[in-house]
Amino acid sequence: MPDLIVIGSGLGGLCAAAIASRHGLEVQVLEAHSQPGGAAHGFRRGPFHFESGPSLWSGLGRWPSANPLAQVLRAVGESVPVVRYSEWGLLLPEGNLRVGVGLDPFLEVLRSLRGPAVAAEWQDFLVAMAPLCRAAGSLPLLALRPGAGLLTTLGTQGLGLIGQAGQLAALGGAFGPIARRHLRDPFLLHWVEMLCFLISGLEPDQTSAAAMATLFGEWFEPDAGLDYPLGGSPAVVDALVRGIRRHGGELRTGAAVAEIELSGGRATGVRLVSGERLNARHGVISNASPWDTAALLGKGSAPERWRQKLLAAPACPSFLHWHLAFKDEGMAELPIHHVWVGDWQRGIRAERNMVVLSMPSRLDPSLAPPGHQVLHGYTPANEPWELWKDLERGTPAYEELRRERCGVFHGVFDQLVPDWRERVVLELQGTPLSHRDFLRVHQGSYGPAWPANRGAFPGGGTPIKGLALCGAGVFPGIGVPPVAVSGAMAAHRFVPAAAQRRLLEELELVS
Repeated sequence: MPDLIVIGSGLGGLCAAAIASRHGLEVQVLEAHSQPGGAAHGFRRGPFHFESGPSLWSGLGRWPSANPLAQVLRAVGESVPVVRYSEWGLLLPEGNLRVGVGLDPFLEVLRSLRGPAVAAEWQDFLVAMAPLCRAAGSLPLLALRPGAGLLTTLGTQGLGLIGQAGQLAALGGAFGPIARRHLRDPFLLHWVEMLCFLISGLEPDQTSAAAMATLFGEWFEPDAGLDYPLGGSPAVVDALVRGIRRHGGELRTGAAVAEIELSGGRATGVRLVSGERLNARHGVISNASPWDTAALLGKGSAPERWRQKLLAAPACPSFLHWHLAFKDEGMAELPIHHVWVGDWQRGIRAERNMVVLSMPSRLDPSLAPPGHQVLHGYTPANEPWELWKDLERGTPAYEELRRERCGVFHGVFDQLVPDWRERVVLELQGTPLSHRDFLRVHQGSYGPAWPANRGAFPGGGTPIKGLALCGAGVFPGIGVPPVAVSGAMAAHRFVPAAAQRRLLEELELVS
């Protein structure tokens, strides 16, 4: 019998299992799919390795790192080789741009596009943001612990946060008011709106100030850059799984959970779809979405008001996905990423108004045979579920709508590679239904749309003893670093504060 059962092997669940295993707990991870990783995954078709997970990674290729995912990997003795890059492309109403990551390259673009006064406005904004960025960077996120436990894990180092109380309080709110307080130029406001949507799937007034302060603290340093993990998302997932197993944990794929079992108001284990029952000494961590966790509990088995709150969580829209393998002979060199925005006036969340294209094989040639590239395109959480909810995959109506909706990718890629149709070797299209079915996610959603202007994401605690939550549905929220934090926090609910403190000292995150 394990100490802990973790339902789901998204990055949050894997980080929870990794940290719990590192503390000596016996952990079993149960994954319904045939492979771990959740949304952080890839797949293979013939000689082509397609990325289908997160596009933007940072802080994985250096130590020390403020990225909590890097900290979790370090804790279990793992790392991921990366290629560092510092340029991305933009297809905006203002024109086609190449922008370097970091302050100086962006200022250069601003001077040519909007003039020196706007560049100065952006510099002044970053100066105003600096205290928030320092506050966001002063707190090692792996130290987070429910209640007053944070002071226990930080010790005397925590006293230094008292002087930053005002800044830390501001980080708990929304980013939109902070941006509007300092920015007036329409392009700069649109730029911030785009970054917020890429990070959270929400508008600036609903995006966490802490998330954006962390982003600006990393991206606008003089030596800023991004990392691409060689092997893509699967390489990150494999490293976490190796770390779990190294410390005695277990991963089972093809193990779909039907029910979280309770006894005396306590989570004691799970029942699988196969009928098999598995017990846990200390409890269960759910990496399923709030809606799916509520379904695993079932009506009457948990406090109903709390269960209904989970079911009522607002959902971000879903995705369209486009995977392309094509010949690159004679093709111009392109940055690994391009972000396209159709019309600022429609609003950044408008359906099919924003597309991300990523060609990871530009940095990792092992993903495609010589003379070829692979591309992953997606609409970042702006595809309405309502268009798809009454359709079935494979039907004529579904196929017709899929072709029509995914046509947005064709139009965007035409701007970069006009003859791509003559080069194409393989084209695959995904919809909210495939997103739902492959990831077992409610409505194919990106995650809960908890707005930061109405309070923080709910914590990972529950009214059920021995049951904790992690993943995109709980604090700190959506995105790779936040779900890594949520996983570590869930694991630390089952670990004494003193043990958490020792781990932080070993990682040299506290002194």
